[in-house]
Amino acid sequence: MLAVINGNAQTQVAQDLSVDPAVTIGKLDNGLTYYIRQNKKPEQKVELRLALKAGSILEDDNQQGLAHMAEHMAFNGTKNFKKNDIVSFLQDIGVGFGSDLNAYTSFDETVYILPIPTDKAGNLEKGFQVLEDWAHQVTYLNEDIESERAIILEESRLGKGAYDRMMRQIYPKLFAGSRYANRIPIGVDSIIRTFNPDLIRKFYKDWYRPDLMAVMVVGDVEPSQALALIRKHFSGMKNPTPEKPRERAAIGAYPTTEAMVVTDREATSYSVNIVYPLQPMGPQNNAAAYRKSLVDRMFTSMLNQRLQEIAQQPNPPFVGAGSGLGEYIGGYENFRIAAGVGSGDVKKGTEAIVTELERVQRYGFTEAELARAKKTILNGIQNAYNNRDKTESELYVEEYVRNFLTGESIPGIAKEFEMTNEQVPGITLDEVNATARRAVADANRLVYVLGPEPSDGKTLPGSAELLAVLTAAEKADIKPYEEKTVAAELLSEKPKAGKITGRTENKALGTTTITLSNGVKVTLKPTSFKDDQILLSASRPGGKNNYGVADRYNAEYATAVVSAMGVGNFSPADLRKSLAGKTVSVNPVMGEVTDGFRGSSSNRDVEVMFQLLHLYATSPRIDTGLFQSFVQRNKAQVAGLASNPQTAFVDTMFRVMYKGNPLAPIAVPKATYFDQIDVNRAVAIYREQLNDVTGMQFVLAGSFKTDSILPLLETYIGSLPASGRKFERKDNGVRPVGGVQQLVVNKGKEAKSLILKFFTGEVPYSEDLDLKAQAISEILNIRIIEELREKIQGIYGGGIYAQIERYPYQHYSFVLQLPCGPEKVDTLLKAAQHEINLLVQKGPEQKYLDKVKKSWLEQYKVSVKENGFWLESLQDIQSEQADPKFVLQYEQLVQKLTVQDIQAAAKKLFDGKNQFSAVLMPEGVSIKKGF
Repeated sequence: MLAVINGNAQTQVAQDLSVDPAVTIGKLDNGLTYYIRQNKKPEQKVELRLALKAGSILEDDNQQGLAHMAEHMAFNGTKNFKKNDIVSFLQDIGVGFGSDLNAYTSFDETVYILPIPTDKAGNLEKGFQVLEDWAHQVTYLNEDIESERAIILEESRLGKGAYDRMMRQIYPKLFAGSRYANRIPIGVDSIIRTFNPDLIRKFYKDWYRPDLMAVMVVGDVEPSQALALIRKHFSGMKNPTPEKPRERAAIGAYPTTEAMVVTDREATSYSVNIVYPLQPMGPQNNAAAYRKSLVDRMFTSMLNQRLQEIAQQPNPPFVGAGSGLGEYIGGYENFRIAAGVGSGDVKKGTEAIVTELERVQRYGFTEAELARAKKTILNGIQNAYNNRDKTESELYVEEYVRNFLTGESIPGIAKEFEMTNEQVPGITLDEVNATARRAVADANRLVYVLGPEPSDGKTLPGSAELLAVLTAAEKADIKPYEEKTVAAELLSEKPKAGKITGRTENKALGTTTITLSNGVKVTLKPTSFKDDQILLSASRPGGKNNYGVADRYNAEYATAVVSAMGVGNFSPADLRKSLAGKTVSVNPVMGEVTDGFRGSSSNRDVEVMFQLLHLYATSPRIDTGLFQSFVQRNKAQVAGLASNPQTAFVDTMFRVMYKGNPLAPIAVPKATYFDQIDVNRAVAIYREQLNDVTGMQFVLAGSFKTDSILPLLETYIGSLPASGRKFERKDNGVRPVGGVQQLVVNKGKEAKSLILKFFTGEVPYSEDLDLKAQAISEILNIRIIEELREKIQGIYGGGIYAQIERYPYQHYSFVLQLPCGPEKVDTLLKAAQHEINLLVQKGPEQKYLDKVKKSWLEQYKVSVKENGFWLESLQDIQSEQADPKFVLQYEQLVQKLTVQDIQAAAKKLFDGKNQFSAVLMPEGVSIKKGF
């Protein structure tokens, strides 16, 4: 949220800010807080939330992990819903488990997320019943608790690895001995395995109580109806007697500056982190807090811009760096700064970020930097204000959750817009520089380095050396920041415009397609979905497959190389400065078999978007210093990836699956790839593919008027070079290995496995088959949750994903992904194959197909009113000859799907001919032969 206050009006600064009048906030007699807002975007949908000011920080020593498990248990049996009935009911009305229905537990809070379609009478009432059951009617049957232990342990397993092992050594120092250090929400495995069920019941009784709860209701609902439902379902709740006090966990100051270096052989890169002491946050609901928040944001924005510039220097000291100032945890705030150095020099990276902090302390920022930061703030609030009537309910409800949990103010966008535009111009450079000094005023810091164990011949600095780097940088001879003058206009002169030579209308799609004199076609879809959003896409046949082994990496990284060097007279840093205060982006794209561009802008910046497009399509620049910086950053970033067991596994799997083909897809980049890039050749390939728009199909969707935008199209797209050469999609012959193949890779010291199984083959492409393949994967994913997760208790998450593709050759693939424990690999493989076999032999049960249909139709109702949906759909229709009926008649096509359709498609696609199974096992652990 963004809001600021006039620092010159002291009486106003002291005022509390009023709440947005569009939201009703109240309390029931039992202390439960409620928020209600009517909002009709999207229509026939209500966002429900249950927020609880209780999380892992409130656990007793023998309850570690039970706050998180209590959240899980809410889905495993309540007074009105037996185990898994909640998930099943919600799937029946089109709410997906995980994608829509969800929950999370953190240190200080637990939040349940429940979107409810209201197209059917009774849905909302039942949704409130679910919310009420979560709040105080979870049954906690012994058998349900016992069955959920394994699933929690599987979730815990997913988080294990190098970073987790390293951070567990850091937490006691990071949180200065506070309870936060040993209340990580995932808990302690040994407690999860053995705790007495009464302990989780006790946690639920103690902390799931109305005075710590809030219910949020935002969406297409009458406020009076929402309030009646809240009173009906939550007025009967009572607080426990006696109530345990909900106290905030204290975090002390750092007694001294301390440095730690923590390594792990499975870590992939080095990072340097400097954390300043945590301080209690003051009230967030007054004008002074808004002003402080704004100035804080300006400070970090300007500092982060400088850090980004440093990363793009030749021989950069770090791969990337960033800082933050504000809330950190549990009502505490601080300043922190970090740099990722990849495989680079830890001391050099540390020195660079400390030097830049010291530069700011001594000399402050420049007026030009402040002006850009102000433009960015004002532009952001302008965009939010312009789209105020088209804001989705989900955004509102999340804001209200934060208001309840952290006290974030919610004055409403109209008030924020008014205050921001009134007060931002008055913020001075002295204020921002004072904030910079305040942020680092406490000399005591925690400095920690994380990364891999050093290789032979390489040493890492010790704690004393790191502290010496800080001291030396703070005493060094440092020059002020030099502000470079940047051109105000992207183009020195407008290009010679082309002409519109043809125009057709498609009333069914609501589009106009024009042909320009250079042969380019542009399809226009004006919409009212957002009041200030314009999206652009361009595509045509071409792509990286047109280049062979000699140009493998020149083609692969051509667009990245150009983006790293800039366009026209602008380096990337200069371009960011020039575009400050504008909502605009353009990115060149080279896929396997297509070339094109992607872009977006606000209404007022649409011409800037076209100018930027023109530069990317005509004027890539070569800057050898920036190119070398690109190479060095990427080499440092990827050099250690093979240390991660899963990354090494995927790399090996792709090599085997594609038989070492040098043109195979790149799953894991290697440092040597970047040494093979020739800057001149990479830019030449870029020019060959993207500086010639012959045959390119542009699509625009958003808040524009067709006739008003035509002159811009003539000027900036009609003037683009088009040679008339023929661009084609090339099939470079890359294919996965055929037959039934198996691969086992032993890597990693944690008891973690990963199953990846590919079902592939060639098949004539059709959108009808694609629809059925997606239905197959959705049905199987429901069954995977029911069988592999809930019954076998072998996974926390996972699933199967389908692709039917027309290019570069007509083929399909299903990818099964199951992270699990090594002891469950064989069981899970058999169970997954059993589900596939059932689908082939008997087809799905009607109820599963119905769940998928309902989910898709609910998604379609929302997406069909989004610019991004139309951009993608129209691009497919214009460039890929997709059938418009799969957009216009989607609901009818989905409704017509039958069990027999799905079974027939499953028989075709799961023919058993090409199956590639790959399994990651820990070091020293074998797997049964012939799995």
